[in-house]
Amino acid sequence: MKHTLSVLVENKPGVLSRVSGLFTRRGFNIDSLAVSPTEREEYSRMTITVDASRSPIEQVTKQLDKLVNVIKIRDLDPGNMVARELALVKVKADGKSRSEIIQLVEIFGAEISDVTADAMTVQITGSAEQLVDFEELMRPFGLIELVKTGVVALGRGSTTT
Repeated sequence: MKHTLSVLVENKPGVLSRVSGLFTRRGFNIDSLAVSPTEREEYSRMTITVDASRSPIEQVTKQLDKLVNVIKIRDLDPGNMVARELALVKVKADGKSRSEIIQLVEIFGAEISDVTADAMTVQITGSAEQLVDFEELMRPFGLIELVKTGVVALGRGSTTT
């Protein structure tokens, strides 16, 4: 079972290392990790996606809460969160396939970021599932490179995450 954790931490050197190390010591593989400053520059928010099918996530969250630089942890409810991911997809785009690729870009609400004579770079934002669907549709054209940001997420409503 996938869990998306929102971890509010002090914006200080070494915090990322301590948090990720805790997951490593407990045998969790981090599927996705995104970190950035928040609306208050003294804090950063880590959005961590882990597969907790083999071990319960509660033990890790309790240990995270004990770390000095951790302010707040929230295991986000998949039905009550807004989650997005960004991908840059570089795909072969010769004269024949270019129009098909452009149609798919429009259908997915993506954006063409760069065009050369033989390739296109597409920027797409959406759920992890949408990005996987787009990637699979691009593969037959010749996927050159792919990079993803990792999931960023916030709880829905006016309460803070």
